[in-house]
Amino acid sequence: MLLIKDGRVIDPKSELDESLDLLIDGGRIAGMGKFPRSEEYETIIDAKGKIIAPGLVDVHVHFRDPGLTYKEDITTGAAAAAAGGFTTVVCMANTKPVVDSVETLSELLERAKKLPIHVLSAAAVTKGLAGRELVPMKELRQAGAAGFTDDGIPIADASLLLAAMEQAKALNVPISLHEEDPALIGSAGVNQGAVSEKVGVKGAPALAEETLIARDCLLALKTGARVNIQHISSRVSVEIIRLMKRLGANVWAEVTPQHFSLTEKAVLECGALAKVNPPLRTEEDRYGLIDGLKDGTIDMIATDHAPHSSEEKGQEISKAPSGMIGLETALALGITNLVRKGHMTMPELLKKMTVNPAALYNLDCGYIKEGAAADLVIFDEREKWVVDKDGFHSKSCNSPFIGMELFGKVNYTICGGRIVYKD
Repeated sequence: MLLIKDGRVIDPKSELDESLDLLIDGGRIAGMGKFPRSEEYETIIDAKGKIIAPGLVDVHVHFRDPGLTYKEDITTGAAAAAAGGFTTVVCMANTKPVVDSVETLSELLERAKKLPIHVLSAAAVTKGLAGRELVPMKELRQAGAAGFTDDGIPIADASLLLAAMEQAKALNVPISLHEEDPALIGSAGVNQGAVSEKVGVKGAPALAEETLIARDCLLALKTGARVNIQHISSRVSVEIIRLMKRLGANVWAEVTPQHFSLTEKAVLECGALAKVNPPLRTEEDRYGLIDGLKDGTIDMIATDHAPHSSEEKGQEISKAPSGMIGLETALALGITNLVRKGHMTMPELLKKMTVNPAALYNLDCGYIKEGAAADLVIFDEREKWVVDKDGFHSKSCNSPFIGMELFGKVNYTICGGRIVYKD
């Protein structure tokens, strides 16, 4: 048995926020209250001055497995997730081979069973991510696909996407969409404007994102499908989603820590480390995203954890791939840039990182309750730390936050009653 003593227990689902002890036995929460220390416990964690929250849930990660494992694999990805306080993650399908067959999905899920945290996988929407033919969605769902996404590549054919949404609705799973129209993009990864001109690339305008979001929200309204708009970056995108929710569309939205923490100016300071799809945009956009988080238009914080090798990111910005790692800095960025600046309370932040993302995928996690699975994170919201290039558990270190001082340190991550990370 494991006893966690004297922590501030925050459960966004029940709105519990109280100093309590948690008793863990058999992988589940066996008791909540006050329990005396004794020798019957195998481990006692002193959580005084720390927060005990549900294990974080990330619905958007890239573990690059299979096929691109020089960047990351499911083992190192799971280790990075645990170090960031995450106990459940959903991997995207843009691997090599693409997760578009029952064989590829089943092999991946079988290996995931041996990992210390829950690693789920979405399947592709279209075969080979080519946007021409739907995958066998029913068979993939029966094989364990958590949902469907062609993340990284927008689906240009509206009629094909409409059919995919209708199937996803029938299967009661979400369909997650990367929204950037390539016909409107000069070059990916850097916001089109003064910064793109300064670094010598054509850039990607917010309009490329906004037009596809408007189209796909209308398709969601028509079909009733549960549609997740991934990593939104524009103030206008927030306004479109706000309107579509008001009209009754079952649209969900996620934002990354990098998009609410940084602007396009980070490209001037960090080069390709700040190159990401969709791009970091203006301060007006950043505040639009924060407003969306505050009023519930944006449901979730998701990392879009996207590892790349140092050699890839070391190329000139026009050639370097887009993306950055994010699992190990996500909670601290939320605390530093949202909670400590008064935009959100700690329970509000945790709701965006636990119960809401779990609800998108109909997952039985993201909450604390007697009898529930003991998936927990213990962290110190006041502890300062500096992001260290050599401190990542990920295989890659492509982060623009290296050297930055943040607040909020994960002390323990517990999954299924087992300590899977200890600072």
